[in-house]
Amino acid sequence: MGLLLYTCVLMALLTLLYRISSVARYYLKYVFFGLSSCFLASAPIPLMLRKPRDPKNALIPAWGIRMACRLIGVTTSLEGHENIVKDSGCVILMNHQSMLDLLILAELWPAMDNCTVISKKEILYFQPFGLAAWLWGTIFIDRVKKEHAQAAVNKTGETIRTRKARVLMFPEGTRNSKETLLPFKKGAFHVALASKCPIQPVVVNRYRFLGKHRFDDGHLRIKILPAISTEGYTVENMQELMDKTYKIMAHEVDVLTKEVDAGKMKKE
Repeated sequence: MGLLLYTCVLMALLTLLYRISSVARYYLKYVFFGLSSCFLASAPIPLMLRKPRDPKNALIPAWGIRMACRLIGVTTSLEGHENIVKDSGCVILMNHQSMLDLLILAELWPAMDNCTVISKKEILYFQPFGLAAWLWGTIFIDRVKKEHAQAAVNKTGETIRTRKARVLMFPEGTRNSKETLLPFKKGAFHVALASKCPIQPVVVNRYRFLGKHRFDDGHLRIKILPAISTEGYTVENMQELMDKTYKIMAHEVDVLTKEVDAGKMKKE
């Protein structure tokens, strides 16, 4: 009886804080997103064990993460299905803003067959999420040891080419909530050249609903852009490919953000 009463009082207090305090709402939403993502990703592990390393293992966690995000007021829409690369693998490049980018992956997995992610090796040790990520095919790279990273790049390129896989990478290399994209790192482009497959840019509007101790309701527009061919590019002129990709993605992020901002102003 005492435990039940304590739980009710705690829930009432958290509900009150959620309603009256933006700081409390910020932390409660992030905690809910983090815990629910870990649980939803890990709970289907027994089912994933039947077919390890299969990207389809991510479909159940992806559905759960989309539902969880709706509970905290974050919705999404996915555009550009007609631009999805067909009959070959590709390297998917996306702007990286927040841990909420996991929701973007949850939208892309059902839309793009045979899709996986490259991640830092440390994630593998964050259990049980690390095991779940391994089971749905995440490729882990040791960034500290360059020789291991290069070997992983070569192996990933071969996987993309032979298995027609889609590998998602964040070319900025780190989270970025600023108004402009960070300069792109070379790693993703080395993978693209090693695979001899096209680049599939994906952009998302800036997360205006997030701020310092602020986590409002918001909508994310995800847009799959036309593929960028890597034909004719080598390591020697790779910077040209990087500049071309950066220009396209930076422009589209700006356009999407302005359109979402304008739509929000009309509603208000």
